Amino acid sequence: MSISRLTVAGFALASALALAGCGSGGGSGSGSSGGGSQADSPAPAAMDSSTIKVSSSPLGNILTDGSGRTLYLFTEDGKNTNSMNCDAACIKLWPHMEGTPHAGEGARASLIGATKGGGKAQVAYAGHPLYYYANDQASGDVKGQGIDKIWYVMNDKGTAIKTAAPAASNTDSGNSSTGGGYGY
Repeated sequence: MSISRLTVAGFALASALALAGCGSGGGSGSGSSGGGSQADSPAPAAMDSSTIKVSSSPLGNILTDGSGRTLYLFTEDGKNTNSMNCDAACIKLWPHMEGTPHAGEGARASLIGATKGGGKAQVAYAGHPLYYYANDQASGDVKGQGIDKIWYVMNDKGTAIKTAAPAASNTDSGNSSTGGGYGY
């Protein structure tokens, strides 16, 4: 085998391993926990982790932060435990909600908590660690809904809402509720 073929094969293997970096941490083998493409996306709306509140959306009343950015749960997380095995690209796409928020309109203060264990604490609601989706560009966007069938918005009781997002709210190319990976 020539050196150029070995180089190409090595590059392909390294690329595949890099793209697999957003998998779950030993859950049910759902594959990638990434989703959507960030290429040429405008900057997302500012995060306001001082508050968790309930806001109206195309999916019904859902949890959002103080600026109206949608909050998501990852179904393979353990109760009050971040189980996601996520590399830098994945964390950029699904950043954690951090801080010590208070309950805003419609949210239940008794359900707000934090993850346990080492590392920086992540905000949890009803035991579910909370995440943002970087491709939600404005308050009220629900573009992360149903990605890979493991990312969902929540209601005020802390229950995942598994209704599919309306097409107008889920416009990332390559992003769908049946899996989207990195949008290719």
